[in-house]
Amino acid sequence: MACGGCCKEVYSCVFDYNTPRIALIKSRKVGLLNRVIQLAILAYVIGWVFVWEKGYQEFDTVVSSVTSKVKGVAVTNTSELGSRIWDVADYIIPAQEENAFFVMTNLIITQNQTQELCPELPDSTTTCTSDRDCIPGFVGTHSNGVQTGKCVPFNKTVKTCEVFAWCPVENDTYLPKPAFLKEAENFTVLIKNNIWFPKFNFSKRNILANISASYLKTCVYDRLHDPFCPIFHLGSIVSEAGESFQDMAIQGGVMGIQIKWNCDLDQRFSKCVPRYSFRRLDNRELDHNVSPGYNFRFAKYYKNSNDVESRTLMKVYGIRFDILVFGTAGKFDIIPTMINIGSGLALFGVATVLCDIIVFHFFKKRYYYREKKYKHVEDYDELGGNDAYGSNP
Repeated sequence: MACGGCCKEVYSCVFDYNTPRIALIKSRKVGLLNRVIQLAILAYVIGWVFVWEKGYQEFDTVVSSVTSKVKGVAVTNTSELGSRIWDVADYIIPAQEENAFFVMTNLIITQNQTQELCPELPDSTTTCTSDRDCIPGFVGTHSNGVQTGKCVPFNKTVKTCEVFAWCPVENDTYLPKPAFLKEAENFTVLIKNNIWFPKFNFSKRNILANISASYLKTCVYDRLHDPFCPIFHLGSIVSEAGESFQDMAIQGGVMGIQIKWNCDLDQRFSKCVPRYSFRRLDNRELDHNVSPGYNFRFAKYYKNSNDVESRTLMKVYGIRFDILVFGTAGKFDIIPTMINIGSGLALFGVATVLCDIIVFHFFKKRYYYREKKYKHVEDYDELGGNDAYGSNP
């Protein structure tokens, strides 16, 4: 019996045919439910798809190039360097970067280094009491040179292993506080951004058409009063991100300058303008204990009259500004318009499906409505009986 019932079910699934049947339900509840669902779908299609998402437009993403020019002068007076002026050639390292620029804010300098023998900086691996504690040829992870195997005085109280290195070795234990170039907060940067939307052959730059040369000499970006000036105070960039420039300048960091171009090309081209925002990219809280900030080393090399090479080693701390450009442009196109209209019309079929589910499963008269909606018809010819008109075969 079980096998026969199973075969009957399979036969029914394979050879049954369903055709829609229209049942007009005269009910205020059902009619109101249907209209509410249709209005919700209509609001979604018009409000979200066409108004908010601009479903009648074709879109393209931005292609961008960025150049920057920093200006500013700072004065320092230290025992190592004396009184000195620092200009763009000194604190912008390197002179040009792609979509970024680095401003030096702090410095540890080691002057007049030459390649010779000298004591290593003291730490757990380099302090010693005799030559037996030093290994000839040994180079540690943080060594400044190659050990010679001798234990020599570093100062009056400590001995360290002798190394062949650039001497005297750098001592980066004491970081200047406040920052060496704290005046960098007042430096300015001119950012020139050219964009192109290739699909629409539309190009523009952030120095807008109404900006004159005289205005460019005096303006400074302000979010409220001057939002389209392409000249920025470095201190304002950092403060806009909710950070303190003087705190950040000690150990350095990474800032992001975001330029957003969201353009509706169905409107006037003059309305396609950049929007600027700023944020700190390195996580100060996570990086606080392990390798915080941003720094690197570089050296300037010299030769004296005796052809002896020497150098000035600089460990530079500073702020790297990454310029990030985002943007999309949209313009009317008949193809996405027709696709979204067709999709919207198809969604109205969902109203019928939802109404059927609610009416046939949750209403009190659901059994009555099902009886009127569904009707089972058997083909009497195949069953060997009379046809639909009652005549014999």
